Amino acid sequence: MSREKTVLFAFRGDPLCFVHVLLNGIDLHERGREGLIVIEGDAVTVVAQMSKPGHFLSTLYQKAKDLGLFHGACKACATKLGAIDDIEKQGIPLIGEMSGHPSMGGFMADGYDVITF
Repeated sequence: MSREKTVLFAFRGDPLCFVHVLLNGIDLHERGREGLIVIEGDAVTVVAQMSKPGHFLSTLYQKAKDLGLFHGACKACATKLGAIDDIEKQGIPLIGEMSGHPSMGGFMADGYDVITF
């Protein structure tokens, strides 16, 4: 049985991987499903790159942001990798109810399918 709520956890700091996170989040939204994005691990470093005009992900990133798809970014990873300022400048919430990291279990308890990238 398909659920109407999905959260995409992005871990990899590779923009070529992150493009799939953005495309799928937007696609889920356009299909009338909830498709939230949580930025984790090395992926927190991609925010600074994507937010720059002219970056190949800039347009998709801005669309996902305008649609409100970014639920948050890992506070612990952003701290460790020095990405907090870039994430805060973009207005993406820093989250981490599980020792500084976002909890997949919390999303599952709320009826979300969890997909990792």
